[in-house]
Amino acid sequence: MAEAAKKAFVTGHPIKHSRSPKIHGHWLAKHGIDGSYQAIDVAPQDFAEFLATLQANGYRGGNVTIPHKEAAFALVDRRDRAAEEIGAVNTLWFEDGKLWGGNTDAHGFAANLDEYASGWAKNGPAVVLGAGGASRAVIHALKLRGVSDIRIVNRTLARAQDLRQRFGAGVSAYAMAATDELLGDAGLLINTTALGMHGNESLSADPTRLPDHAIVTDIVYVPLETPLLAAARARGLRTVDGLGMLLHQAVPGFERWFGERPEVTAELRSLIVADLVPKA
Repeated sequence: MAEAAKKAFVTGHPIKHSRSPKIHGHWLAKHGIDGSYQAIDVAPQDFAEFLATLQANGYRGGNVTIPHKEAAFALVDRRDRAAEEIGAVNTLWFEDGKLWGGNTDAHGFAANLDEYASGWAKNGPAVVLGAGGASRAVIHALKLRGVSDIRIVNRTLARAQDLRQRFGAGVSAYAMAATDELLGDAGLLINTTALGMHGNESLSADPTRLPDHAIVTDIVYVPLETPLLAAARARGLRTVDGLGMLLHQAVPGFERWFGERPEVTAELRSLIVADLVPKA
């Protein structure tokens, strides 16, 4: 009997905006794999039941996005180190009959910078704008790579202080008013906030305050060049957009579900960039 097609998914609420099916569909075709990856909209009140029926419905695992990452963290049987450190799950898979939860956002962040700003981890101190879930993934990546001075800046100081406590040595917390002063000797500026997205286009920090060797990255990828990145490029600084984080974070999950480790290529990036252009 032929083996059943391998099935995976991405779930969120809403989910129709997700580019993940296009990413994984590209890799499935590239590797000639009999499989599928679909977007499934699941309301928060239905999420626990959705997870409980995954195996019965033939799924090998999948991705979890807003607003389900924290719920997935609580509901899985086992968690990997990154998920434990970050406090959220974005990747699910089955292993020895148990539902595992992992977090690949830190991997995606670091791999994106590895590709476009080699040697970035030696460029600290790092200023991280924002104290939400994405910030936790970024801080985890920075600590793994040995960045020893990580400065979290957030509108609500208490949230930045919570992350300082969570991640410990080398992490400090500040209110937004301190941003300009903190940038003076920073080698990395990382925006994890929604500032810079279409319709929310304020500048999250002033890159003219940074030293000449600084690298500026924004996890926002719509638009691909945010106001922060445009200002940093005008200043002559190295910049890295957020699309690569999305592409690279998808790699470990695909390998777990479909048995092949895919590559993030220029072809894939071009495919997704074309999808970012607003349709007339």
